[in-house]
Amino acid sequence: MNSRVKDKLKLLTTKPGVYVMRDKDGVVIYVGKAKNLKNRVSQYFRNSPKPSKVQAMVNAVDDFEYFITMSEMDALALESNLIKKYQPFYNILLKDGKQFPYIKINLKDPFPKVEIVRKVKNDGAKYFGPYFAGIDVRQLVRTINTAFKLRTCNLKITPTSMAKRECLNYSLGLCSAPCTKQIDMPTYRKEVDRVINFLNGNDEEIENILQEHMLACAQNENFEHALLLRDRLKMIAKLKQRVVANLPKDVNKDVFAFVTDGLSGVITNMVVRGGKILGVVNYPCLDAELEESQTLFNFLIQYYQKLLLPHDIILSHDLPDKELFFTYLGKKVNLISNPHGVNKTLLDMAKDNAKDYLEKHIEKERLKYNNTFGALKVLKEKLNLTNMPLRMECYDISNISGTNKVCSMVVFKNGEPSKKDYRKFKIKSVKGSNDFASLAEALTRRLKRLVGGDGESFKEKPDLIIIDGGKGQLSSTYGILQESGVQGIDMVSLAKRIEEVFKPNSSTPILLKPGSAELKMLQRIRDEAHRFAITFHRQIRGKKQTESELDQIKGIGPKKRDALLKAFGTSEKIASASPAEIASVNGISEKDAHVVYQFFKDKKGE
Repeated sequence: MNSRVKDKLKLLTTKPGVYVMRDKDGVVIYVGKAKNLKNRVSQYFRNSPKPSKVQAMVNAVDDFEYFITMSEMDALALESNLIKKYQPFYNILLKDGKQFPYIKINLKDPFPKVEIVRKVKNDGAKYFGPYFAGIDVRQLVRTINTAFKLRTCNLKITPTSMAKRECLNYSLGLCSAPCTKQIDMPTYRKEVDRVINFLNGNDEEIENILQEHMLACAQNENFEHALLLRDRLKMIAKLKQRVVANLPKDVNKDVFAFVTDGLSGVITNMVVRGGKILGVVNYPCLDAELEESQTLFNFLIQYYQKLLLPHDIILSHDLPDKELFFTYLGKKVNLISNPHGVNKTLLDMAKDNAKDYLEKHIEKERLKYNNTFGALKVLKEKLNLTNMPLRMECYDISNISGTNKVCSMVVFKNGEPSKKDYRKFKIKSVKGSNDFASLAEALTRRLKRLVGGDGESFKEKPDLIIIDGGKGQLSSTYGILQESGVQGIDMVSLAKRIEEVFKPNSSTPILLKPGSAELKMLQRIRDEAHRFAITFHRQIRGKKQTESELDQIKGIGPKKRDALLKAFGTSEKIASASPAEIASVNGISEKDAHVVYQFFKDKKGE
């Protein structure tokens, strides 16, 4: 703990608020909330034993700042916003990816339909789900429509509206056609109630209906549809296998188990709906909270911002502030942290899943570390680099016989591709096929942008520049680096033949161990630079092939160009036409005609 942190700890207030921890580079590594800022923040810097992940975070703290709020509720909201903004390494952050699907039935509609949605709204509709882990929700909806004949169209059907005719689904026996009043509202609502009954966990009725349909199709030799119904019956059978014994069908539960080894952690979520286990999802997490219960609290706050709250939530840890939890989410539910009977069985299942996943996750993270940070450490040592190569840039040239020359700049951060930082250069000043000069031009332009602080990717200084090639390519580019005056950048080249690594001012190559993580790292970035350069070259070549000479004439846009080509057929015929003939084309003025005529005249050198 440095003197700056010590001084700030003395000034802390006892009011609620949010604290932000930063490392020596000013990067936010952790955001937390507190009912009492002084007590909470001071806990991190006391000499008491802490979990490994917390100690690792504290060791990295170089400074912190805090924000006082009116209440703990305000602190919770501010904490959530700051975590989303900074995405700190030591905070739980659920990714905003694809949401799990729900089935929605809007009972306010006179003739409701079954819809698949991914966002739950407070609109009074009934939602069932979420569905995941092997349950195909689209197939489930098709099965419902087959058995209960609810409408699938988007027509606005009212008690007085009348469509011209029924759709094809009615003819196929998949819809009861409320649009043409083939079914009245009370009868249709009974069908909707049967669907809701099925989605609440009662499978017997739909299974009997599908069984009867399948046998009827088989007797009528409609074997294709019979096979389809057989597959849907198999899906119902899979759902029945997920039934939890001794659990009422009308109860919805979420189960959360948090397991940690002190450094890594996993939160396992088991979803039970209508008496069935719909799925299990594991969330690896690294959270620098001092108490495990607070980590689970932080996770649940983010998790339920986008999902419906169930009747019961079964937890491996008691939440530290239940009232704050309920207030923030706007609903009270039954929190069970010391379960018995079937609830204990469900929690034990979730814990077993979490422990198993944690073991595999730790091994996966170990391999990832060896192939990224571990490989970078070895590279620094074996190549005797000045810096840890946290940002590596690799350059490669692509052209065909000296035409359409391009250079790629591929960036790896922390041992992994950072595609948003990739850049590409069109080589402008080099004539013919000269890879040395092309590399020199690209690197000159890149370093100029670095010195000028111009461009989001260009203004960040690389630790290591890798050139695809041997001693010649390295020599031509290293001179550019020296002339730029930029200090603290290492440079190497990787020759393809036997994967030799060359360093400046040395004719002796360095041979890394074949198959080693450090050599694979260099090969990956080199191959990625090659792929990116070739892709860019092909794009330019393809564009050039579709371009016309007319595109080079100022004042002649796509419409006028197309009109001229349609009238004359080729650029050659336009070049040999008189101004009067060119002006005769619809949409081409006399001024345009003289511009086109003069362009081709100048090109011929007349």
